[in-house]
Amino acid sequence: THVCFKNSLSLRFHGMISREEADQLLSVAEGSYLIRESQRQPGTYTLALRFGSQTRNFRLYYDGKHFVGEKRFESIHDLVTDGLITLYIETKAAEYIAKMTINPIYEHIGYTTLNREPAHKKHMPTLRDEHDGKESTGEDEVAEKRLTSLVRRATLKENEHIPKYEKIHNFKVHTFRGPHWCEYCANFMWGLIAQGVKCADCGLNVHKQCSKMVPNDCKPDLKHVKKVYSCDLTTLVKAHFTKRPMVVDMCIREIESRGLNSEGLYRVSGFSDLIEDVKMAFDRDGEKADISVNMYEDINIITGALKLYFRDLPIPLITYDAYPKFIESAKTADPDEQLEILHEALKLLPPAHCETLRYLMAHLKRVTLHEKENLMSAENLGIVFGPTLMRAPELDAMAALNDIRYQRLVVEMLIKNEDILF
Repeated sequence: THVCFKNSLSLRFHGMISREEADQLLSVAEGSYLIRESQRQPGTYTLALRFGSQTRNFRLYYDGKHFVGEKRFESIHDLVTDGLITLYIETKAAEYIAKMTINPIYEHIGYTTLNREPAHKKHMPTLRDEHDGKESTGEDEVAEKRLTSLVRRATLKENEHIPKYEKIHNFKVHTFRGPHWCEYCANFMWGLIAQGVKCADCGLNVHKQCSKMVPNDCKPDLKHVKKVYSCDLTTLVKAHFTKRPMVVDMCIREIESRGLNSEGLYRVSGFSDLIEDVKMAFDRDGEKADISVNMYEDINIITGALKLYFRDLPIPLITYDAYPKFIESAKTADPDEQLEILHEALKLLPPAHCETLRYLMAHLKRVTLHEKENLMSAENLGIVFGPTLMRAPELDAMAALNDIRYQRLVVEMLIKNEDILF
């Protein structure tokens, strides 16, 4: 590592010299820099940089790239350039930076991705006053008014069906090519690399400090959300303008249309290769995926695909935050108290998670109504779905193992009391 490190520094490395010697060498010009090896701790390196008529010293690290903070650079020259830009901005514009977020442009115009039309509105009929240059007749006007009223009613219906789920932005540090401006405060994003953060779900670009001020109004775009499985549940439903994940709706519809009498429904496993096929079909085609009996004759492939969807969720359907409350309900002996705690636990779930859980439990309740044929009681479904819908937040394997029986109980109680709880 030392050899690579010294080679990558080339002529800028000055060996083991003191702070005073470095200061003297750099006093010739602003922005000049050198690297020296520490006299007190041989094998450690310091970047000495002249800025504001004084020499500043930074502990320098190397792991294949050079860094003094969280940003990593291919060359020392890039690191210094970025450092000088940052020092200049922080020194000369500190007061301005502090005030940047006070009156953001974001509050007045929203951000660019908010301005696009939702997909379901794009396909609505557009109404025009003229028809191929002819004057519109009374009949045309009546037809148009009727159509306008139908469109308005359809829009209202659509809005009733698709709740406005709140979602936090999924910000990741990002390197922007070319000049970029923050979409929150409308100020320049400075630096050579990692100038700000970008939302991986909707594409919003903001300063790192501005990201703390942005409200939880992420509107995921299918351009960024490219998969269905392993995608955050709220992100998926917002990206597709649906109430619940289309996988859940489509699989349950398919299972119920084939009848719920299949013995061991949800307990019997389908071929894992074919379940993977269904997953790939959803990831590739979304709601256009073909999961009909012509494609997959075995109902257990569809039940397997549904269970896999829940297992693959990055945040389980019963979220980590709500998990302890649900487990508490299962540990409670009194049935009335159990239901009260369960009711409180459901309030802790994000709306999209709660709605999906409600829909799934109503389906599983219908499965139990065919118990004589399918042999699947609420207890049996609890065994299958307990670990599928909830995972212990802590990594302690023993605690997670002890919780399995309570997870089963939670699902069993949710199925049995579905009509009361939801």
